[in-house]
Parts: sequence; structure tokens; C-alpha cells
Amino acid sequence: MSLLMGAVAYDAKVVTIWSGFRAWLSAQGLPFDFVLYSNYERQVEDLVDGRIHAAWNSPLAWIRARRLAAARGTSVRALAMRDTDRDLRSVVVVRGDSDIRLPADLKGKTVATGAVDSPQATLLPLHHLRELGVEPVVRRFDVGVGLHGDHVGGERDAARALVSGEVAAACMIDANHLLFEQEGTLPAGSTRILTATAPYDHCNMTVVASAPAELVDEFGRLLAGMSYADPEVRPLLDLEGLKAWKPGRESGYAELEAAVDGGGFYDGSGRVTAPGYTP
Repeated sequence: MSLLMGAVAYDAKVVTIWSGFRAWLSAQGLPFDFVLYSNYERQVEDLVDGRIHAAWNSPLAWIRARRLAAARGTSVRALAMRDTDRDLRSVVVVRGDSDIRLPADLKGKTVATGAVDSPQATLLPLHHLRELGVEPVVRRFDVGVGLHGDHVGGERDAARALVSGEVAAACMIDANHLLFEQEGTLPAGSTRILTATAPYDHCNMTVVASAPAELVDEFGRLLAGMSYADPEVRPLLDLEGLKAWKPGRESGYAELEAAVDGGGFYDGSGRVTAPGYTP
């Protein structure tokens, strides 16, 4: 029996990453395979129904997996996460020459976001603004719907709309604010951060209670044992954006839970309730 993991194919590199990890894990004695999904909603449903044992989940997929599992009388847990998945922030960015100084100044203004299902560029920053009493006009860039923001095309388009003056502000994760400056999407020094969310955690390796315990434990042990100094796995770790796998923790999702409830994205049983969301 192999441990079967799901991953969402948001980019061609996903095949390279998990084919490489499969070869490495197999060489360490773990029977392992993976299947690719076109969207997180199908992946979560297959995980909870036991068709796969583990899922490399977005933070939004984790929220749904936990709720859906509880509603169906089972449970899931976060086995592992990347060192880069902890304590992230999303930011609301304005142009450097803007007269917008406070979040309240966005009243009546248009704010650009990523796709409808992007935790980092839509759900979390809009929830943050609502908590501050701000309900801006939202211009959403629905690129890669179903990928939960992993395809950052919508986030990048929101940044471009800010530069062109089409919107007053744009939402993005702090790391992408830096990336967009480095790649020139945002001219260096042309923007400033108006406000930032509380810290939150991002992706995790979610496993379902029905998965074979010995294989899951070995999977977790081997992930934790991957070394950035190992020339075989280092290129794969670079592609996946980490230097070390860390134990999964479940304490960093409270803000997203609140954003999901506040925006009506899923109900308490994990059913999709977001208007017009069709992955």
C-alpha cells in the first residue's frame, strides 16, 4: 500500500516538485504516490472521503477540510508545513504619491484584490478592512479561480491596476509586495503599505484520520528530515519555496476562519456558500 497525496496543479512546476519528492521518498523506503487536481475543492472532498490520504492544502482548503471532516464524522490534522508558511501578513498598498493616509480614507474608493478564493489577496485583507470599519468598492481580478490564490496572476493584475491609476489601493501578501517590486510590476519605491493584517499561517500538509498511521508517521518523519544541504532535494525545496519542513500547527488560522465566516465563503459544515464561486 502506498501513501497517496493530492496536490493542486497551479503551475507546471508542481509536477517537477512532487515527482522529485516521490523519487526521494521512495528511495528512503516510503511507498508514496501523488495525484494532481485542477482545484482545491475537489481535492478536499477526496481527502475527507478517504480517496487520498494526504493533501498539500492551501490555508483556505485547510479550513474547508476541517469543517467538512467534522460534519462527516471524521477529522483531519496538519502534519507538516514549510518554514515559510508561518506568521505571514497581507497588506493593503497605495501609490506613494496618494493622499490616502488612513484606512478610513478608502471609503468610497476602489480597492483591487486577487481572485475570489485567494486567502492572501482577497479574503484576509478585506476582512481586515471590515474590522477597521471600511467597506470599499472592490474590483476583483479572478485569475485562476479554484487555485485559492496559488496562481498569483490576479494578485499581480491588482498591482498593475494600482500602478495604472485604475484603483486607489491593492491587496497582496507582503512577500509578493516585495516580489512585484523586484520584478518591476511595481516600480521600486512607487508604493507604500497603508495597513497590514494580523499574522497568519499559510499552507499545510493535511492528513485524514482514516489514513494508514504508520505510513503517515513515516511521511512526516521523512519530510522533517529533508536537508537543504542535500543536493538532491535542495532544487526541489527551492521550487517549493522552503528550506525546511516544520511540524504542522493549527493555531495560525483564526483570522482566516473569521474571514471565511464574515465573507460567507463556506458554512460551518464546509459547504461552499460564496455567491458565484464555481471552481
